[in-house]
Amino acid sequence: MRLVLQLVARLLLIVLLCLGAATLWATFDAYRSVDRATAASAQRVAQALQALYWRELLLRSSRAREHLLPVPDWRTLETVKLISPGVCVEFQPAVAFEKPLCGQSEGLGKAPPRWFAAIVPTFLGSHAEVIRPVSPRAASAGTVVATPDGAAAVSLAWEYILNVIDVALLMAAAIALLASLAIAHALAPARAIVTALQRMARGQYRTKLPRFRSMELAMIGSAVGELGDRLEEATEQRAALTRRLIEIRDDERRALARELHDEFGQNLSAILAFANTIETASTKDNSTGIAQDARMISQATHHLMASLRDALKRLRNPLPEELGLEVSLVNLVDSWRSQSAARPTIQLDLRGDLTDISGPAATTAYRVAQECLTNALRHGVAREISLRVERRAGEHDALLIRVEDDGGGDAARVAQSAGFGLTGIRERVTAAGGSLSILPARGGLSVAATIPLAA
Repeated sequence: MRLVLQLVARLLLIVLLCLGAATLWATFDAYRSVDRATAASAQRVAQALQALYWRELLLRSSRAREHLLPVPDWRTLETVKLISPGVCVEFQPAVAFEKPLCGQSEGLGKAPPRWFAAIVPTFLGSHAEVIRPVSPRAASAGTVVATPDGAAAVSLAWEYILNVIDVALLMAAAIALLASLAIAHALAPARAIVTALQRMARGQYRTKLPRFRSMELAMIGSAVGELGDRLEEATEQRAALTRRLIEIRDDERRALARELHDEFGQNLSAILAFANTIETASTKDNSTGIAQDARMISQATHHLMASLRDALKRLRNPLPEELGLEVSLVNLVDSWRSQSAARPTIQLDLRGDLTDISGPAATTAYRVAQECLTNALRHGVAREISLRVERRAGEHDALLIRVEDDGGGDAARVAQSAGFGLTGIRERVTAAGGSLSILPARGGLSVAATIPLAA
């Protein structure tokens, strides 16, 4: 899941939690606001009745005080205005046929659902009536009793919740949208960092990153740049060391070739001469057994000399240093074709201008082609082998060598092989700054090497 979506989801969760807390508080506050309205209504009505009480007391001083109230004057529209909606007020002690005077409770809001009307009183409790004396100085003046309407309190709470939810949902949507834009803008540089890391994974270590305004992203960009510089330096050092090791190994191969030629070659030639002499002498003396043994020694010597010549060809300086890459590849393919008619068909496909390719690049290309052909011919049962060498000119001047065969084989197992031949060409290609891949082909394997020529 993308980081932007994760942050937005967490933000929405926080908004929903805040919305739920606000809804609970709004429910509690709206439900208990009826208690406050009841107390206020009782206080206002008591003050109004107190004024009526003292007026009646002054005008009718001969009348008993306990009969001053209630008087018809208190049940007026002005008194109703003092009573909050959902509250009923009555005077005590009440006279006959006295009914409570209630505030207007209709129109408080939509009727709440049954589950809400059942849950709210259960958790928040019921409402208590409020009693206020008409006059603190005259206890006989009576009291005012204000009683809240529970149904009106629930309706008021439900209406308040609907208003809060509407506003809260609009705010949540606006916060989510604006926060998403802000988070996406803040994390936009992360795409540049990921792109740089992907380039580094492909070998382009020194990738410049733009300057970021955020301190944290700037630190990450600086660390990525330093890592790329160190990887580039380490790669250059490793390539230089590999090239030096290859040079030392080539020197050792040439020295070994000279030793084989000088020592084994001369000794094999001497053995062959002695065997020919013995065979000639045995023929004159009619010694058939000795002559046959001498011929067998000669055949074995010829076989050893052929193997020695083949080893010397592989050990001595490659032909590209002498004849050029194109001619040396043609000679390489012709030499394999001429060894046996039963060999598989070898197709050579040369594309592009190969005449000016020399030095380590030509040597590496020749060694790759030589090793791949050798492996395909000696270790496989291929009937057809294709060697393709192409020069891709342009901004990225490079040489592509591809060898494909139809002799079967497991590409994954071959790629993980630690054989000297495959390890050697992999080291050469890496030292030249190129890449080597081993993939399955139609009926066999495909070995491809890319060697840059621009450097």
